[in-house]
Amino acid sequence: MNTLSWIITVSLAGGLLSVLAATGIGVTLGAHRVNVLISYAIGALLGAAFLEILPHALEHGDPHHMTMMVLFGILAFFVLEKLVLWRHCHHHHCEAHEAHAPAHDHGRSGMLILIGDTFHNFVDGILIAAAFMENTELGIVTALAIIAHEIPQEVGDYLILLHSGYSRAKALAFNLLSSLATLIGAMLAYFALSALTDWIPSLLGLAAASMIYVAVADLIPSLHKRTELKATLQQVLLIGLGVASIALVQTLVGE
Repeated sequence: MNTLSWIITVSLAGGLLSVLAATGIGVTLGAHRVNVLISYAIGALLGAAFLEILPHALEHGDPHHMTMMVLFGILAFFVLEKLVLWRHCHHHHCEAHEAHAPAHDHGRSGMLILIGDTFHNFVDGILIAAAFMENTELGIVTALAIIAHEIPQEVGDYLILLHSGYSRAKALAFNLLSSLATLIGAMLAYFALSALTDWIPSLLGLAAASMIYVAVADLIPSLHKRTELKATLQQVLLIGLGVASIALVQTLVGE
C-alpha cells in the first residue's frame, strides 16, 4: 500500500479497535457497576491528562502558552456546562437544583468528554500521518502505541457516558463518531502537515482541560455522597488503578 492508504486504513482501524475494545470491557463489567467504576474513570482521565497529553503538549509548545490554554479550556468548559444547564432548566423540570438529584447528569459530563476526546483524536490523526510520512514502520509503531494508550482512556469515557445517562448503544455510537476525528486529522495532516503542526499544543491543551474539568468538577463531587470508610478506600484504590493503567500502558509501549 502507498502512504495515503496506510494512513486511511490505520486511522479508521485504530479508532474502531480502541472504541470497541473499551466498549467490550465496559459491557463485561456490567452497567450495574458503572457508579462504582466512575472512580476508575476519574483516575484514567487524570492519568491521560497529566501523564500523556500535557507532557506531549509541553514537548511541542511553549509552557506558558500551554498553561494558558489549559486555563482557558477549563473556563470554557465551565461556561459550556452552564449553558447546557441553563437550557435544560428552561425547557424541562430542573432537577439540578433539587436536594436529591438523579444518578445521571442529563448528558453534561458526557458531552464535555466527547468534545475533549474529539480534540485528542484529531491530534492522534496528525501524529499518525506525520509518522507514516516519515516511514511505514514508524507509522505502524506509532499507531499501535496510540491505540494502546486510547483503550484505558476510552473505557473511562464509555463509563462516563453511561453515568451521564446515555444508553449503551448511544455511548458506542458517539464514541465511534468521535473516533472519526482521527481520520480527519490524518487527512488534513497529509495535505497540510506544516500548518497543522502548529496547532498540536493548543489542541492537546484543550483536550487535557476537558478531562481535568470533567474529573474534578463533575465526577469527584459525586464520590463525596458516600462518606463511609469502606467506600472512600474503594474510591481511592480505583482512582489509583485508573492512573496506574495509563502509566502501565505507557511503560509497555516504551514511552
